[in-house]
Amino acid sequence: MKKKLILASGEVFHGTGFGAQAETEGEIVFNTGMTGYQELISDPSYCGQIVCMTYPLIGNYGINRDDYESMEPAIKGLIVKELCDLPSNFRSQMTLDELFKKKNLSGISGIDTRRLTRIIRNQGSVKGKIVDANVDEQTVISYLNTAESPTNQVETVSTKTAYAAPGRGLKVVLVDFGSKLGIIRELSQRDCDITVVSQNTTAEEILLMDPDGVMLSNGPGDPQDVKGAKEMINKILGKVPIFGICLGHQLIALACGAKTFKLKFGHRGGNHPVLDLEKNKVAITSQNHSYAVDQESLENTDLIETHIALNDRTNEGLRHKIHPCFSVQYHPEASPGPEDANYLFDEFIEMMNQFKKMTV
Repeated sequence: MKKKLILASGEVFHGTGFGAQAETEGEIVFNTGMTGYQELISDPSYCGQIVCMTYPLIGNYGINRDDYESMEPAIKGLIVKELCDLPSNFRSQMTLDELFKKKNLSGISGIDTRRLTRIIRNQGSVKGKIVDANVDEQTVISYLNTAESPTNQVETVSTKTAYAAPGRGLKVVLVDFGSKLGIIRELSQRDCDITVVSQNTTAEEILLMDPDGVMLSNGPGDPQDVKGAKEMINKILGKVPIFGICLGHQLIALACGAKTFKLKFGHRGGNHPVLDLEKNKVAITSQNHSYAVDQESLENTDLIETHIALNDRTNEGLRHKIHPCFSVQYHPEASPGPEDANYLFDEFIEMMNQFKKMTV
């Protein structure tokens, strides 16, 4: 079925629809990954967004049972240059089109993704809508320019009830702001006894579980919209070791008095170089975020900048001067992406062990 992608800025792209035939709208962003589309589709951090893949051929290795990062996709849609309808991989169980039909997701193929990416890089992330080919374009453009953007993405994707991933090692409470399963996998590989809790869990409820450490997960949207998180972090800071990833990193910054801002088009892909300022070592990282920590706002806080992005010099990591707390903007669990930063989970384990010795 013929479809078109209409941007709030007025550009129109004509292509072919795949997956569900329903219309879909969201913030248009681009991802530079050559692989990892299954993990991307199931990453809760893409809640409310339509993702344009810069790599031209998508779907060539199909969909398998092992590479999901959540049970239900939160992504609003997918934009590709060429959709592969005959995947070739020994793990493949269905095509990308079949998955989209099963999950009632809409996508569009056959458009100039290079041109679309250039528009986003020049203008910044923009709202857009995938519609039938006969829909009036001016009506959609007017709607997109007046429609309010959602602010409840974290509430939408976070677990509603706590659940456990048992282990025999250190007890970790994972606060789910939109957590990827990769975080649970990394903690489980280190034999952690994990309890996953909702984004609105209070500090008192967390401390009642007597954890050895608290993990603040990734998630979608503006960190300023996550109500109650700053208060929770301030109340557990110093009482238990904390490790924040992506949105968790931004929330730690806000809780400690720093500020965040929206990047022009964000960082999304598996090829982002990050410099560890303390180790003077570069890691190639997996990233997916629209917001970043304002480096100037760190000056009057108890936070130290530990990592920076080499592409644009924005902040990528923080450590607290006094309390056992650190965070990174990128994804050390990768999924998809390189595993250069995997060692950060070992540092979290070491931090928890050291804190236990100090408090015995």
